[in-house]
Amino acid sequence: MKKMSLRTRVLTGAVAAAALGAGTFGAMSANASTPAAAPATTVKADTANRNLQQTTHLTLDAATKAAQAALDAAKKENQRVAVSVVDRNGNTILTLRGDGSGPQAYESAEKKAYTAVSWNAPTSELAKRLAQAPNLKDIPGTLFLAGGAPVQVKGAPVAGIGVAGAPSGDLDEKFAQAGVAALAK
Repeated sequence: MKKMSLRTRVLTGAVAAAALGAGTFGAMSANASTPAAAPATTVKADTANRNLQQTTHLTLDAATKAAQAALDAAKKENQRVAVSVVDRNGNTILTLRGDGSGPQAYESAEKKAYTAVSWNAPTSELAKRLAQAPNLKDIPGTLFLAGGAPVQVKGAPVAGIGVAGAPSGDLDEKFAQAGVAALAK
């Protein structure tokens, strides 16, 4: 075997590296510009599977309808409030801040909605339970003040509506109930 000069070895190595790099770049460019076809698999839901559970959730349109109804009820009584709607898991679907509502109203409305759906009860009722169990108020994300109402389907909670900003919790809860009532129409 003939020994190559240093110059020949360097040039040969550089050419090989350039060819390898060009091939790799070309393959990467081809992959980046051509999306892979999605596998054609069919997933079939097994409704008899006891490991699966179906739940009912409000649509965004329904949550908006309820929140707007609560906001409109407050506006009719010249109250400036915020309204929040959360899903069964306590996740906020939407929050509407009415014109002129206070800075605390936004967060308070979310917490009241979360509390109502968590216990499937109006927050005015839950506030009464604090006398027997004062540590309830220490649960993160909750607010035991009147103004939250659960949305139920067949007795089970599917959402919560919270209202905050009126001068009394009774008014807040009245407006939250107006939101729940709007869903029945």
